[in-house]
Amino acid sequence: MTATTHTPEAVDSPHGLHTPVIAWFDAHARDLPWRRPEAGPWGVMVSEFMLQQTPVNRVLPVYEHWMARWPRPADLAAEAPGEAVRAWGRLGYPRRALRLHGAAVAIKERHGGDVPTQHAQLLALPGIGEYTAAAVASFAYGQRHPVLDTNVRRVFARAVTGVQYPPNATTAAERRLARELLPEDEATAARWAAASMELGALVCSAKNEECGRCPIAAQCAWRQAGKPAHQGPARRGQTYAGTDRQVRGKLLAVLREAVAPVPQSVLDRVWDEPVQRARALDGLVADGLVEPLPSGEYRLPLT
Repeated sequence: MTATTHTPEAVDSPHGLHTPVIAWFDAHARDLPWRRPEAGPWGVMVSEFMLQQTPVNRVLPVYEHWMARWPRPADLAAEAPGEAVRAWGRLGYPRRALRLHGAAVAIKERHGGDVPTQHAQLLALPGIGEYTAAAVASFAYGQRHPVLDTNVRRVFARAVTGVQYPPNATTAAERRLARELLPEDEATAARWAAASMELGALVCSAKNEECGRCPIAAQCAWRQAGKPAHQGPARRGQTYAGTDRQVRGKLLAVLREAVAPVPQSVLDRVWDEPVQRARALDGLVADGLVEPLPSGEYRLPLT
């Protein structure tokens, strides 16, 4: 992320949010490795892949190991995709590792090994959607794009819309609001994107909002309305125990630790229920995370 600081001359939003939120961020932002200049655009991209649905404290050690091993996209592209899955460890949602590997290969082949600077070029990379493209363009290159993750959406829902939680899926209305709130100045817009995200992560959290620490508590529509309880559809939970996700994780853990292909009999010991175990293994194969061999053994993918 760029180190550009907020300028007092920047025009504030109609809701008066930019100045206090950016000032709060300047004073309270966490010192995270992907925010340091030495991380570069590649470090920003790696962090954005890892942070999807995964908290910072779990990402930090994996990120540090990843960047030490693969400091440039070309370094990762030179490895087998299975090595990316192995290094992903227990971050969860391991398809992200394959997508990041695919993006690294494309960066090497299409862009000479440098993370592209343009939003459209980022969006054209495999495994990169609208959010990641906007985040990398904003945080790595200081560009003006609305960056809508869960934390930002929650801040906007409360501060502007006056509801406790945003919808389960991002709506067109949320995208319009994000564009309306985006500062015109490019550097300020990039700072605003990072600041509003940090505010949602540290202060305006999902379960324990701390209005006493919030720089925009006085302007918050939800607080002014008396903090009405959520009236929309039930929020999706993050159940894990006993699910196919858990079984997939256990199977991948065995394969990550193995130095040679793993026999079916070893994988059979991972989970007692054979139908669920087979379904989870089939899903890993279908997702390209596991490669079945003619011998009946399994390994992480080599191609």
